[in-house]
Amino acid sequence: MTAMPGPAPTLLPCSRDAEARVADVYARIKDVIPPMEWPGYAPEIDAIRALKRERNAVVLAHNYQAPEIFHGVADIQGDSLALARQAADCDADVLVVAGVHFMAETAKLVNPDKTVLIPDLRAGCSLAESITAEDVRALRAAHPGVPVVTYVNTSAAVKAESDICCTSGNAVAVVESLGVPRVIVLPDGYLAHHVARNTAVEVIPWTGTCEVHARFTGAEVETFRARFPSLTVLAHPECPPDVLDAADHVGSTAQMIAYVRRERPERVFLVTECSMSDNIAAELPDVAFVKPCTVCPHMKRITLPRIRHALEMLAPRVELDPDIAERARRPVERMLAVG
Repeated sequence: MTAMPGPAPTLLPCSRDAEARVADVYARIKDVIPPMEWPGYAPEIDAIRALKRERNAVVLAHNYQAPEIFHGVADIQGDSLALARQAADCDADVLVVAGVHFMAETAKLVNPDKTVLIPDLRAGCSLAESITAEDVRALRAAHPGVPVVTYVNTSAAVKAESDICCTSGNAVAVVESLGVPRVIVLPDGYLAHHVARNTAVEVIPWTGTCEVHARFTGAEVETFRARFPSLTVLAHPECPPDVLDAADHVGSTAQMIAYVRRERPERVFLVTECSMSDNIAAELPDVAFVKPCTVCPHMKRITLPRIRHALEMLAPRVELDPDIAERARRPVERMLAVG
């Protein structure tokens, strides 16, 4: 991945006309975006809407994007699995991935003939950077015949060395779909540990971690429980085991969102990137959120001005080596078939 983001785009001036045209957006996010900030966002959202129509483009936004992106310009929202599935079914000419680089690569894998844009090439991932294709080949040599299950939070080159991909939401189902006694699960060691606790299949892990989720501790969770006795704790499986042990529910971002929508807890602590709490709070103002703000610095490189600039320039584009793409596409398609 080449980290050449180019100059920051110039901000559009405030516009009352633009504010009027996107008033429907602010009605949805007024509880999480202060009124004094809105005039800066409105002209960008207005311009992006127009550019999407002009380019026949859609914006795919991960659950960790800020509310002005998630609710303001996203056409497709979700976790890595949902974005991969819906990207595969998308009939737009241009896909703008408001997420990190591996997500844009995955969108390109399942849409090889579409233009896929990533608004900032620096939007990386500590998990994706924790393992290389050479590491996977070494694991295969050390464990002959053992299938490799690779988290989607990896580069296309790593996926190309794998048998099947998974997400945090379907990892157990993917492992069990193989019908084998042992698997290699990489690169997230905590996700591998979670899978091992929920299946009889022996799991051989790698040692990568997410720099956001690895910061949380079980002691931190218990501190919040003591402060808020009615607290419901939902944790992402990329968190350390003591965090998962202290949680009421463990699941992917999509599974956490579904839980909050279904159960409507009085007060909830989502042990994950903090923008997701803002995004759900905009939808469910009756639920109180405890938000120790742990930010993914890579996700936050994606901004409204950079999305606008990407649509204006049709760049930066995601391009993949044809051989790597062909080999990486198969494990992603196998994952999508499992669900």
